[in-house]
Amino acid sequence: MTLTLSVSDDVRALAPGFTHVAIEAHGLVNGPSSQASSELLDDAARRLAVRLDGRAPHEDPHMAAWRETYTAFGSKPSRTRNSAEALAKRALSESGLPRVNLLVDLYNTVSVARLIPVGGEDLDRIEGGMRLIRATGEEDFVTVAGGEETVEHPEAGEVVWRDDAGVTCRRWNWRQGPRTRLTEGTTSGIFLLESLAPMPVAEVAAAAAELAELLARFSPGADIAVRAPESCS
Repeated sequence: MTLTLSVSDDVRALAPGFTHVAIEAHGLVNGPSSQASSELLDDAARRLAVRLDGRAPHEDPHMAAWRETYTAFGSKPSRTRNSAEALAKRALSESGLPRVNLLVDLYNTVSVARLIPVGGEDLDRIEGGMRLIRATGEEDFVTVAGGEETVEHPEAGEVVWRDDAGVTCRRWNWRQGPRTRLTEGTTSGIFLLESLAPMPVAEVAAAAAELAELLARFSPGADIAVRAPESCS
């Protein structure tokens, strides 16, 4: 079954230059991070350094656009960075990029190398369709704090992804909840690449094609479908 993704009118009004590309994949093979996925992450860090050419990640025009959008819905972008900027910052640090699991390593590779927020969700854990909305503040976001499950609520007006059960990612693409994250047992996933103007739509489409190729390489025989870019402009 194809997952339904929708963007609310108030999010469209907030970010008219927003584009997203989804990849739906079934028959995936996940597992621990490997030498091959680790090498991809190292190469992504090198590609990032070439792309930035000495600039800080937040000075990139695409990252600057995300900072402006975060500010527009009331978040402080220097404290709650979009996922691509946060990963880029880690990639350039002495500690480097985290190794999580194979599938997460693959989408982090593309996110870092191309400075595009990319997320992955386990399709078998999503309830109903996924919607990008501005929160009322009453929605549930189940997370883990101090080793124990806890329920938070987004701020009113905050941009969140949610399904029928609650929020799956806060502050657009800042923090994913554990309920739908990709685990080593994941076999079906939805991968979402998100961009804002001034990034050309062709660039986020090329990033999706790269991720689809990586998924096919590491999960031979998987059923992988790349959807056409959906733009708010």
